[in-house]
Amino acid sequence: MFEIIVSGGWLMLPIILCSLIVVGVSIERFWTLNSSKIAPRTLLAQVWSWLKNNQMDAAKLRELKQSSPLGSILAAGLSNSKQGRDVMKDSIQEAANQVIHDLEKYISLLGTIANVAPLLGLLGTVFGMIQTFNAIMIQGSGNTGALAGGISVALITTAAGLIVAIPATISHRYFQRRIDSIVVVLEEESIKLVDALHSERRVDVKQN
Repeated sequence: MFEIIVSGGWLMLPIILCSLIVVGVSIERFWTLNSSKIAPRTLLAQVWSWLKNNQMDAAKLRELKQSSPLGSILAAGLSNSKQGRDVMKDSIQEAANQVIHDLEKYISLLGTIANVAPLLGLLGTVFGMIQTFNAIMIQGSGNTGALAGGISVALITTAAGLIVAIPATISHRYFQRRIDSIVVVLEEESIKLVDALHSERRVDVKQN
């Protein structure tokens, strides 16, 4: 394996670096994007219980804000709930934007690597072909060793670039869809709270 990497030339170094970044980001995002931690199923029920029992105070709001990303969104809305429905929704939206920004952390990096890795492989292919043609001009076509060296650089870097790009593309799309599904839950829970406080509708919360 080491011989193959060496034969691919110096462009294998950035390709290998990209592969390490893909693995690291994928592990970190898989651990971080846990819907049960980001949007606990029983959190809204707990908040509604505090509201009904007149237990919502500054300490509870601080506890709610620090509990989870959903908690920070609900706390932002509750802090401005007395200012009217529109102000409450704007506060929730502002807090949600920050949460979504945190959820999307490093995701764009996966997309960038998915696009850049094949280009690095293609660049290696170009360098390999240049090396091959230079060998032909200098030594003629009879030196198969020199030709094989240039061709190996071309093929190995191309393959390595694709090997990195394919998992990066899959990871990018997987995590993007995972974020989208989490955002939907955040929106649903926030809307329930707004409707419960500013309409006659009864809030439908999950108890477990």
